[in-house]
Amino acid sequence: MIESGTILGFTLRVRQESEPKQIRAVMMIEVTGKSTTAVIRSLRGLPELHSLHTTNGTWDLVAEIRAASLPDFDRVLREVRGIDGVLNSETSLLLSSV
Repeated sequence: MIESGTILGFTLRVRQESEPKQIRAVMMIEVTGKSTTAVIRSLRGLPELHSLHTTNGTWDLVAEIRAASLPDFDRVLREVRGIDGVLNSETSLLLSSV
């Protein structure tokens, strides 16, 4: 099935308590004009960006961020907000899974 292209890949998921301590957050991103492709390209270069999704409504993109520390998290926020084409963002820390 891999050779035929039916299966594209595999993902390993571990229980939250098995993951190392890290800062996790969801960031909603508003993009200016037609710069979405360029913004996505820039965001994919950030190793702390765990996943990225397009969406509808006020926000254009939703990113899950995972950082080792608060200073690393702060740096990622500044880097995202500094990308040409990012107009606005709103970030929520993920405190616990229920």
